[in-house]
Amino acid sequence: MRAFYADNFVLPLPEGHRFPMAKYAMLRDAVRASVPGVVFEQAPAATDGELALVHTPAYIQAVTQGTLSPSQQREIGFPWSPGMAERARRSVGASVAAARVAMTQGIAANLAGGTHHAYADKGGGFCVFNDFCVAARVLQAEWARSKPRGAPGMSVAIIDLDVHQGNGTAHVLRNDASIFTLSMHGDKNFPFRKEPSDLDVPLPDGCDDDAYLQALELALRQLENRFAPDLVLYLAGADIHQGDRLGRLNVTDEGVRARDHLVMSWAKARGLPMAFAMGGGYGHDIATTVRVQTQTYQLAAQLATNWVVCP
Repeated sequence: MRAFYADNFVLPLPEGHRFPMAKYAMLRDAVRASVPGVVFEQAPAATDGELALVHTPAYIQAVTQGTLSPSQQREIGFPWSPGMAERARRSVGASVAAARVAMTQGIAANLAGGTHHAYADKGGGFCVFNDFCVAARVLQAEWARSKPRGAPGMSVAIIDLDVHQGNGTAHVLRNDASIFTLSMHGDKNFPFRKEPSDLDVPLPDGCDDDAYLQALELALRQLENRFAPDLVLYLAGADIHQGDRLGRLNVTDEGVRARDHLVMSWAKARGLPMAFAMGGGYGHDIATTVRVQTQTYQLAAQLATNWVVCP
Protein backbone atom coordinates (compact mmCIF):
# COMPACT_ATOMS: atom_id res chain seq x y z
CA MET A 1 0.00 0.00 0.00
CA ARG A 2 1.32 3.45 -0.92
CA ALA A 3 1.07 6.42 1.44
CA PHE A 4 1.94 10.04 0.64
CA TYR A 5 3.40 12.45 3.20
CA ALA A 6 4.40 16.09 3.52
CA ASP A 7 5.39 16.21 7.20
CA ASN A 8 8.82 17.58 6.30
CA PHE A 9 7.07 20.88 5.52
CA VAL A 10 6.55 22.10 9.08
CA LEU A 11 4.72 25.32 9.86
CA PRO A 12 6.52 27.75 12.17
CA LEU A 13 3.65 27.97 14.66
CA PRO A 14 3.71 30.23 17.74
CA GLU A 15 4.56 28.72 21.13
CA GLY A 16 1.50 27.03 22.65
CA HIS A 17 -0.46 26.77 19.37
CA ARG A 18 -3.08 24.03 19.74
CA PHE A 19 -2.57 22.43 16.33
CA PRO A 20 -0.57 19.17 16.82
CA MET A 21 1.97 19.70 14.04
CA ALA A 22 4.33 17.06 15.47
CA LYS A 23 1.66 14.40 14.97
CA TYR A 24 2.38 13.86 11.28
CA ALA A 25 6.04 12.91 11.55
CA MET A 26 5.19 10.78 14.60
CA LEU A 27 2.50 8.99 12.59
CA ARG A 28 4.82 8.24 9.69
CA ASP A 29 7.42 6.85 12.11
CA ALA A 30 4.80 4.72 13.87
CA VAL A 31 3.38 3.33 10.63
CA ARG A 32 6.85 2.58 9.30
CA ALA A 33 7.70 0.70 12.50
CA SER A 34 4.49 -1.30 12.80
CA VAL A 35 2.96 -1.76 9.35
CA PRO A 36 5.20 -3.73 6.98
CA GLY A 37 4.61 -3.21 3.30
CA VAL A 38 3.61 0.45 3.34
CA VAL A 39 5.56 2.38 0.70
CA PHE A 40 6.06 6.04 1.67
CA GLU A 41 6.31 8.71 -1.00
CA GLN A 42 6.83 12.46 -0.83
CA ALA A 43 3.58 14.18 -1.73
CA PRO A 44 3.65 16.25 -4.91
CA ALA A 45 2.47 19.85 -4.79
CA ALA A 46 -0.95 20.50 -6.30
CA THR A 47 -0.72 22.80 -9.31
CA ASP A 48 -2.61 26.06 -9.78
CA GLY A 49 -4.71 24.32 -12.41
CA GLU A 50 -5.68 21.51 -10.06
CA LEU A 51 -6.54 23.93 -7.24
CA ALA A 52 -8.56 26.07 -9.64
CA LEU A 53 -10.99 23.19 -10.20
CA VAL A 54 -12.30 24.10 -6.73
CA HIS A 55 -10.79 27.38 -5.49
CA THR A 56 -11.08 30.92 -6.82
CA PRO A 57 -8.02 32.39 -8.57
CA ALA A 58 -7.91 35.28 -6.09
CA TYR A 59 -7.77 32.93 -3.10
CA ILE A 60 -5.10 30.70 -4.66
CA GLN A 61 -3.01 33.80 -5.40
CA ALA A 62 -3.44 35.17 -1.85
CA VAL A 63 -2.23 31.90 -0.32
CA THR A 64 0.65 31.61 -2.76
CA GLN A 65 1.85 35.20 -2.48
CA GLY A 66 1.19 35.71 1.21
CA THR A 67 -1.45 38.40 0.83
CA LEU A 68 -4.11 36.78 3.02
CA SER A 69 -5.64 39.37 5.34
CA PRO A 70 -5.21 39.05 9.11
CA SER A 71 -8.85 37.99 9.41
CA GLN A 72 -8.39 35.31 6.74
CA GLN A 73 -5.36 33.97 8.60
CA ARG A 74 -7.28 33.95 11.89
CA GLU A 75 -10.12 31.99 10.29
CA ILE A 76 -7.66 29.42 8.94
CA GLY A 77 -5.90 29.24 12.29
CA PHE A 78 -2.37 29.45 10.90
CA PRO A 79 -0.19 32.49 10.29
CA TRP A 80 0.93 32.73 6.67
CA SER A 81 4.45 31.62 5.78
CA PRO A 82 6.04 30.09 2.68
CA GLY A 83 5.97 26.76 4.53
CA MET A 84 2.26 27.13 5.19
CA ALA A 85 1.55 27.68 1.49
CA GLU A 86 3.77 24.80 0.40
CA ARG A 87 2.34 22.40 2.97
CA ALA A 88 -1.20 23.29 1.89
CA ARG A 89 -0.41 22.47 -1.74
CA ARG A 90 1.24 19.19 -0.83
CA SER A 91 -1.60 18.15 1.46
CA VAL A 92 -3.87 18.43 -1.56
CA GLY A 93 -1.31 16.80 -3.83
CA ALA A 94 -1.11 13.82 -1.48
CA SER A 95 -4.84 13.14 -1.77
CA VAL A 96 -4.74 13.55 -5.55
CA ALA A 97 -1.82 11.12 -5.77
CA ALA A 98 -3.49 8.63 -3.42
CA ALA A 99 -6.70 8.71 -5.45
CA ARG A 100 -4.78 8.07 -8.68
CA VAL A 101 -3.00 5.08 -7.13
CA ALA A 102 -6.24 3.71 -5.68
CA MET A 103 -7.81 3.58 -9.14
CA THR A 104 -5.48 0.70 -10.05
CA GLN A 105 -4.27 -0.67 -6.70
CA GLY A 106 -7.50 -0.49 -4.68
CA ILE A 107 -6.46 1.61 -1.70
CA ALA A 108 -3.89 4.31 -0.97
CA ALA A 109 -3.43 6.98 1.69
CA ASN A 110 -2.62 10.57 2.53
CA LEU A 111 -0.77 10.73 5.86
CA ALA A 112 -2.40 14.12 6.50
CA GLY A 113 -5.24 15.76 4.55
CA GLY A 114 -8.94 15.81 5.24
CA THR A 115 -9.05 19.61 4.98
CA HIS A 116 -12.83 19.75 4.80
CA HIS A 117 -13.39 23.21 6.32
CA ALA A 118 -11.89 25.02 3.31
CA TYR A 119 -14.37 26.79 1.01
CA ALA A 120 -13.77 27.85 -2.59
CA ASP A 121 -12.70 31.36 -1.56
CA LYS A 122 -11.47 30.97 2.01
CA GLY A 123 -9.97 28.57 4.52
CA GLY A 124 -11.02 27.73 8.04
CA GLY A 125 -10.49 25.39 10.96
CA PHE A 126 -6.80 24.60 10.14
CA CYS A 127 -7.74 23.94 6.49
CA VAL A 128 -6.26 26.03 3.65
CA PHE A 129 -7.27 24.18 0.46
CA ASN A 130 -9.91 21.44 0.28
CA ASP A 131 -7.99 18.30 -0.65
CA PHE A 132 -10.91 15.92 -1.24
CA CYS A 133 -12.85 18.37 -3.40
CA VAL A 134 -9.77 18.93 -5.54
CA ALA A 135 -8.95 15.21 -5.70
CA ALA A 136 -12.51 14.38 -6.78
CA ARG A 137 -12.50 17.00 -9.52
CA VAL A 138 -9.02 16.06 -10.80
CA LEU A 139 -9.90 12.36 -10.99
CA GLN A 140 -13.17 13.16 -12.73
CA ALA A 141 -11.32 15.22 -15.34
CA GLU A 142 -8.78 12.44 -15.92
CA TRP A 143 -11.55 9.85 -16.14
CA ALA A 144 -13.36 11.93 -18.77
CA ARG A 145 -10.21 12.23 -20.88
CA SER A 146 -9.73 8.45 -20.80
CA LYS A 147 -13.26 7.57 -21.94
CA PRO A 148 -14.99 7.82 -25.31
CA ARG A 149 -16.94 10.99 -25.97
CA GLY A 150 -20.40 10.76 -24.41
CA ALA A 151 -19.44 8.09 -21.86
CA PRO A 152 -20.82 8.52 -18.32
CA GLY A 153 -18.72 10.67 -16.02
CA MET A 154 -17.08 9.51 -12.81
CA SER A 155 -19.17 9.48 -9.64
CA VAL A 156 -17.33 10.08 -6.35
CA ALA A 157 -18.50 9.44 -2.79
CA ILE A 158 -16.86 11.40 0.02
CA ILE A 159 -17.35 9.64 3.36
CA ASP A 160 -16.39 12.16 6.02
CA LEU A 161 -16.12 10.61 9.49
CA ASP A 162 -14.19 13.40 11.17
CA VAL A 163 -15.98 14.53 14.36
CA HIS A 164 -16.43 17.99 12.80
CA GLN A 165 -18.88 18.51 9.95
CA GLY A 166 -17.35 18.96 6.50
CA ASN A 167 -18.88 22.37 5.95
CA GLY A 168 -16.46 23.52 3.26
CA THR A 169 -16.83 20.29 1.29
CA ALA A 170 -20.63 20.45 1.52
CA HIS A 171 -20.72 24.08 0.34
CA VAL A 172 -18.31 23.61 -2.57
CA LEU A 173 -20.18 20.54 -3.84
CA ARG A 174 -23.71 21.61 -2.98
CA ASN A 175 -24.87 21.69 -6.62
CA ASP A 176 -22.69 18.85 -7.93
CA ALA A 177 -24.78 15.72 -8.43
CA SER A 178 -21.71 13.72 -9.49
CA ILE A 179 -20.17 13.83 -5.98
CA PHE A 180 -22.06 12.51 -2.95
CA THR A 181 -21.10 14.00 0.41
CA LEU A 182 -21.74 12.03 3.61
CA SER A 183 -20.76 13.69 6.89
CA MET A 184 -21.21 11.93 10.26
CA HIS A 185 -20.21 14.33 13.02
CA GLY A 186 -20.83 15.75 16.48
CA ASP A 187 -24.05 17.73 16.35
CA LYS A 188 -22.99 20.32 18.95
CA ASN A 189 -19.39 20.58 17.80
CA PHE A 190 -17.55 22.94 15.42
CA PRO A 191 -18.53 24.30 12.94
CA PHE A 192 -21.53 25.74 14.71
CA ARG A 193 -23.06 26.78 11.39
CA LYS A 194 -23.33 23.58 9.38
CA GLU A 195 -23.66 23.40 5.59
CA PRO A 196 -26.08 20.78 4.19
CA SER A 197 -24.31 17.68 2.84
CA ASP A 198 -26.11 15.12 0.67
CA LEU A 199 -26.37 13.06 3.85
CA ASP A 200 -25.67 14.49 7.32
CA VAL A 201 -25.68 12.27 10.41
CA PRO A 202 -25.47 14.42 13.56
CA LEU A 203 -24.37 12.60 16.73
CA PRO A 204 -24.99 13.57 20.36
CA ASP A 205 -22.17 14.32 22.80
CA GLY A 206 -21.02 11.14 24.52
CA CYS A 207 -22.00 8.86 21.61
CA ASP A 208 -20.49 5.41 22.31
CA ASP A 209 -19.28 2.55 20.11
CA ASP A 210 -22.61 0.80 19.65
CA ALA A 211 -24.58 3.93 18.79
CA TYR A 212 -21.83 5.19 16.48
CA LEU A 213 -21.53 1.94 14.53
CA GLN A 214 -25.30 1.54 14.20
CA ALA A 215 -25.53 5.06 12.77
CA LEU A 216 -22.68 4.33 10.35
CA GLU A 217 -24.22 1.09 9.10
CA LEU A 218 -27.46 2.92 8.37
CA ALA A 219 -25.62 5.77 6.64
CA LEU A 220 -23.74 3.38 4.36
CA ARG A 221 -27.02 1.69 3.41
CA GLN A 222 -28.55 5.08 2.62
CA LEU A 223 -25.52 6.04 0.53
CA GLU A 224 -25.72 2.82 -1.45
CA ASN A 225 -29.46 3.23 -2.03
CA ARG A 226 -29.03 6.75 -3.35
CA PHE A 227 -25.70 6.74 -5.22
CA ALA A 228 -23.36 4.48 -7.21
CA PRO A 229 -19.76 5.71 -6.81
CA ASP A 230 -16.79 4.88 -8.99
CA LEU A 231 -14.36 6.18 -6.35
CA VAL A 232 -14.54 6.57 -2.57
CA LEU A 233 -12.66 9.25 -0.64
CA TYR A 234 -12.65 8.45 3.09
CA LEU A 235 -11.82 10.95 5.81
CA ALA A 236 -10.82 8.79 8.79
CA GLY A 237 -10.75 11.39 11.56
CA ALA A 238 -9.28 10.23 14.87
CA ASP A 239 -11.10 12.97 16.75
CA ILE A 240 -14.14 10.74 17.33
CA HIS A 241 -11.95 8.96 19.91
CA GLN A 242 -12.85 9.27 23.58
CA GLY A 243 -9.39 10.66 24.34
CA ASP A 244 -9.75 13.63 22.00
CA ARG A 245 -9.86 17.06 23.61
CA LEU A 246 -11.99 18.54 20.79
CA GLY A 247 -14.17 15.54 19.99
CA ARG A 248 -16.78 15.13 22.78
CA LEU A 249 -17.70 11.57 21.68
CA ASN A 250 -16.99 8.35 23.58
CA VAL A 251 -15.69 6.00 20.90
CA THR A 252 -12.97 3.58 22.04
CA ASP A 253 -9.94 2.23 20.18
CA GLU A 254 -12.04 -0.82 19.28
CA GLY A 255 -14.85 1.42 18.06
CA VAL A 256 -12.55 3.39 15.77
CA ARG A 257 -11.12 0.14 14.40
CA ALA A 258 -14.63 -1.20 13.76
CA ARG A 259 -15.57 2.06 12.02
CA ASP A 260 -12.58 1.81 9.68
CA HIS A 261 -13.33 -1.84 8.99
CA LEU A 262 -16.95 -1.07 8.11
CA VAL A 263 -16.04 1.61 5.59
CA MET A 264 -13.02 -0.07 4.04
CA SER A 265 -14.60 -3.52 3.77
CA TRP A 266 -17.75 -1.93 2.31
CA ALA A 267 -15.69 -0.37 -0.49
CA LYS A 268 -13.54 -3.45 -1.05
CA ALA A 269 -16.53 -5.79 -1.28
CA ARG A 270 -17.95 -3.61 -4.06
CA GLY A 271 -14.70 -3.34 -6.01
CA LEU A 272 -14.47 0.40 -5.37
CA PRO A 273 -11.10 2.18 -5.24
CA MET A 274 -10.57 4.12 -2.01
CA ALA A 275 -8.18 6.89 -1.02
CA PHE A 276 -8.20 7.88 2.62
CA ALA A 277 -6.87 10.80 4.63
CA MET A 278 -6.42 11.27 8.35
CA GLY A 279 -8.33 14.43 9.19
CA GLY A 280 -8.50 15.60 12.80
CA GLY A 281 -6.96 14.18 15.93
CA TYR A 282 -6.30 16.28 19.01
CA GLY A 283 -5.64 13.93 21.90
CA HIS A 284 -4.62 15.30 25.28
CA ASP A 285 -1.57 13.14 24.61
CA ILE A 286 -0.47 13.22 20.95
CA ALA A 287 0.73 9.64 21.34
CA THR A 288 -2.90 8.56 21.85
CA THR A 289 -3.95 10.13 18.55
CA VAL A 290 -0.98 8.55 16.77
CA ARG A 291 -1.91 5.13 18.19
CA VAL A 292 -5.50 5.47 16.99
CA GLN A 293 -4.43 6.60 13.52
CA THR A 294 -1.77 3.92 13.23
CA GLN A 295 -4.37 1.21 13.66
CA THR A 296 -6.20 2.67 10.64
CA TYR A 297 -3.07 1.97 8.59
CA GLN A 298 -2.68 -1.49 10.07
CA LEU A 299 -6.19 -2.39 8.97
CA ALA A 300 -5.82 -0.76 5.55
CA ALA A 301 -2.60 -2.67 4.86
CA GLN A 302 -4.34 -5.94 5.75
CA LEU A 303 -7.31 -5.22 3.51
CA ALA A 304 -5.09 -3.98 0.65
CA THR A 305 -4.25 -7.60 -0.18
CA ASN A 306 -6.40 -8.78 -3.08
CA TRP A 307 -8.32 -5.50 -3.27
CA VAL A 308 -9.62 -5.84 -6.83
CA VAL A 309 -11.01 -2.73 -8.51
CA CYS A 310 -13.98 -3.45 -10.75
CA PRO A 311 -13.69 -1.75 -14.16
